[in-house]
Amino acid sequence: MERISVKSIFLFLSICLACTFANGSSPKKTYIVQMDKWAKPDVFTGYGQWYSSLIKSVVFQQEQERESAEEERVIYSYQTAFHGVSAQLTEDEVQRLQKQHGVLAVFPETIYKLHTTRSPMFLGLYKKEAENLWGEKLYSNNVVVGVLDTGIWPESPSFNDTGMAAVPGNWKGACETGRGFAKHHCNKKIVGARMFYHGYEAASGKIREVEEYKSPRDQDGHGTHTAATVAGSPVRQANLFGYAYGTARGMAPGARIAVYKVCWTGGCFSSDILSAVDRAVADGVNVLSISLGGGVSSYARDSLSIATFGAMEMGVFVSCSAGNGGPDPISLTNVSPWIATVGASTMDRDFPATVKLGTGKTITGASLYKGTRNLQKQYPLIYVGNSSSGPTPSSLCLEGTLDRRAVAGKIVICDRGISPRVQKGQVVKDAGGVGMILSNTAANGEELVADSHLLPAVAVGETAGNSIKNYVSGGRNPTATLAFLGTKTGIRPSPVVAAFSSRGPNFLTLEILKPDFVAPGVNILAAWTGDLGPSSLPTDQRRTNFNILSGTSMSCPHVSGIAALLKARHPDWSPAAIKSALMTTSYVHDNTFRSLKDAATRTNSTSYDHGAGHINPVKAANPGLIYDISPQDYFDFLCTQDLEPDQLAVFAKFSNRTCKHAISNPGDLNYPAISMIFPEDTRVSAVTIRRTVTNVGPPVSSYHVAITEFKGATVKLEPTRLNFTRKNQRLSYKITFTRKERQTAPEFGHMIWKDGNHKVRSPIIVTWLTPV
Repeated sequence: MERISVKSIFLFLSICLACTFANGSSPKKTYIVQMDKWAKPDVFTGYGQWYSSLIKSVVFQQEQERESAEEERVIYSYQTAFHGVSAQLTEDEVQRLQKQHGVLAVFPETIYKLHTTRSPMFLGLYKKEAENLWGEKLYSNNVVVGVLDTGIWPESPSFNDTGMAAVPGNWKGACETGRGFAKHHCNKKIVGARMFYHGYEAASGKIREVEEYKSPRDQDGHGTHTAATVAGSPVRQANLFGYAYGTARGMAPGARIAVYKVCWTGGCFSSDILSAVDRAVADGVNVLSISLGGGVSSYARDSLSIATFGAMEMGVFVSCSAGNGGPDPISLTNVSPWIATVGASTMDRDFPATVKLGTGKTITGASLYKGTRNLQKQYPLIYVGNSSSGPTPSSLCLEGTLDRRAVAGKIVICDRGISPRVQKGQVVKDAGGVGMILSNTAANGEELVADSHLLPAVAVGETAGNSIKNYVSGGRNPTATLAFLGTKTGIRPSPVVAAFSSRGPNFLTLEILKPDFVAPGVNILAAWTGDLGPSSLPTDQRRTNFNILSGTSMSCPHVSGIAALLKARHPDWSPAAIKSALMTTSYVHDNTFRSLKDAATRTNSTSYDHGAGHINPVKAANPGLIYDISPQDYFDFLCTQDLEPDQLAVFAKFSNRTCKHAISNPGDLNYPAISMIFPEDTRVSAVTIRRTVTNVGPPVSSYHVAITEFKGATVKLEPTRLNFTRKNQRLSYKITFTRKERQTAPEFGHMIWKDGNHKVRSPIIVTWLTPV
């Protein structure tokens, strides 16, 4: 290939830039503009007309003349959970727009990423006492869960509406149509299906409809899986090629599903997500399930945070995935206190597979391989890397890095990381390898995630992987066999915090503990698209009704479904009350009655890993006490976050809220967890935090408290007993932490209010900031 000189490239770019400036235009990008709804001039009959006029006012006349009549700058108009507009603008136009009356904020478009059975039984939903507790609400209710994702595969048996009552009369949703999706695909289970693509098309060009469904139909599988996890109807004999055989059902099989397709092959764009949240709230959803994230921005710069604040004001519970950035600390997304931020944990089910080395040593791993080829005899074993150094492109089995002459006919050891796990197997297969051992690195520790590989493959933990690599590097003619052992339940210990689950602390506000809790998110069986194989690789020609996936994308819909159940049982509970019930009843022990473990390290996890603990739906239905938080309380919390008046205004769109200063510091938000910060100023010897609990248990009840002792601080709680005389009575208490001895790391503990029947547990974290 002829080389192109740097001088030629520079000349080409210079000509392009000159042409651009000669044309007098700069590139347009999508921006989200938040408006003050109260500032609309009377001359405009509606908000949409006002927004359109405002956008046109910042576009120079010569630019308007140059643009075709068909080119519309406005992409979406938002009028429910968020007030404003998204539009295509240049940087100069944005600067002019920011000076206009009524404009609160302008955000650039953000691309969000998806955070890619036995779990109902594991959560105790189908034990006899639990079914008696939930009653008919488990199988039939009018709670609607809005799922923002990649769409839905409506033919899946998980969306069968047999036996369901008519669609609620107050439901305002619609069934939008397009290629592969007609009106009849909605039913009493799928009560709404909409699509949002204008932001995506503005950034990426028109959707190629021959390659992608421009309709609510799901060809990715992710949205079908999450929707079925939330509220899938019971399906007997569900399985993936024989794995996880049993009855698949969602957390709330009686709830309704409203689909909002916001993710396309090129990603999920914030303007589309905002429009979906806005529309879902207007449609009348009770719960929003959002298994995607886009990093952390300040509250006033995070469009999803602002939109979900509006949803919360309207009484909608919002559940979001925490992200798959673990085990790195400070890797969370979706950390706003009005959002339920969900981490991932394992269940007591596994899919064991073994590696038997030529020495006779057997190592246990995991796999979902189900093919005609089993490696029952010893095959040559190869590792194209150096066990004493870090991973390399070839040891990671990245595409195009394996030499067929070296790996053909052999089992190849591949390091986990960079590329999808199943894709590594395809690379090995293309290079002539007969099998793969997928070895965890330090980033994944001992966590085992099973995959539906296209060739015989076994995933092993870091320790086992290093052992196999040492065998290969130190022995002559190393060999191995691979065997696949099906499904095993009763795994101990479980649950365990998944290594990939994003971790705290929440550096946006240290006083707000995130994640809030963990839920099943590893090896989850649920419905799948009919358009893609279970590995999601284009070469995978297999088709199945169900698939097994892992990620906080899977744990989020577990919480969304449980929230739907709680809403059906307690229709008067606020979103904060539902989250409180889930947090204060969460547990922090596994099925061996020891502390929860971290899959990455096999040591005890902390509240930065598991939040308040692992959800316990049955206990959450009757928590005894709740920590309720009103929209004004959340706004007063924002008033402690050093936001400018115009930044606070973006959260005051419905009620013209003002700071009432009901709380003096962020730690006084009535959150179910307590994260206490000793400031840098060592002259501050004590910090007091206040909380208020509401009695939702027996009218007459008395609670006493037990609290952890801390090395670095003494703790005084007043009062130490709460005596209730009526239902919904509110009582307050305060906790004073006094410095004793500065600690170099956070201390973790808890506080439990007990009445003999209920245990209301709040995690406590004590942190010392470095003195200045």
